[in-house]
Amino acid sequence: MLARYGLAAKKAWGQNFLRDRAVLSRIAAATGAGPEDVVVEIGAGLGALTAALLRLEPPPARVLAIERDPDMLAVLTGELGSWPRLEVLRADAAHFDFAAAARAAGRPVIVVGNLPYQIASALILALVEAGRGGAVARAIVMVQREMAQRIVAPPGSRVYGRLTVAITQHAEARILFNVRPGSFHPAPAVTSSVLSLVPRAAPLAAVRDTAVFEEVVKQAFATRRKMLRRALAARFGEAEAGAALATAGVAGTRRAEELSVADFARLSDALADDPAKR
Repeated sequence: MLARYGLAAKKAWGQNFLRDRAVLSRIAAATGAGPEDVVVEIGAGLGALTAALLRLEPPPARVLAIERDPDMLAVLTGELGSWPRLEVLRADAAHFDFAAAARAAGRPVIVVGNLPYQIASALILALVEAGRGGAVARAIVMVQREMAQRIVAPPGSRVYGRLTVAITQHAEARILFNVRPGSFHPAPAVTSSVLSLVPRAAPLAAVRDTAVFEEVVKQAFATRRKMLRRALAARFGEAEAGAALATAGVAGTRRAEELSVADFARLSDALADDPAKR
């Protein structure tokens, strides 16, 4: 198809086109989209996954294929433009309004896509935020395996970090399956993973002040090799950090990657109790 249109994958755009039909079918099925659902596909590219979504039985009510590359838009229009239930949109996924799409659909949308590595974490956080607002029912996204492992890592893991906590607090994440490099053109140098993200009805751990919670997590992981009492003292003050750690029942000698989401919640609540500590 690339040859027919006189095109080639653009490395600068992170383009690796999934061509394995079995994998495409598995991803489409993993969305769980039914005849009442609207599916938003991030980075539709050559339309291989788009076609797999439209061939679901029964097909979703509508597929919104968003793409920012003019060359890929030409392919999508030329190959799939006549398909019913499909709307091709020239848009940048990093700035797409999922809430508006959900309002137009009259229900939360389902999101699916192969995310470019350069913006994968930002897009996932945007999807989780949209899910918090009720705009996204679930997301099935493909990312590098290392990123997927970071997202689902348990406390104590060397890859457990700020991204893990931020996502786990508001969504249930799990790896569905891995995809070998040979399933793509051109083949990337890494293995990919298909990740399921389902927004939680309520945060995993209740917190008094979301902003303080996020700041505590950010500061704790900013210097992850430091003990918590030192990492937090740089932002909240030595006395305040020590008092909050004692109140939360968290040893100041522990490090950020050892704390669960619930631990971070107790610690942030202790700091949020007194506005002077912020």
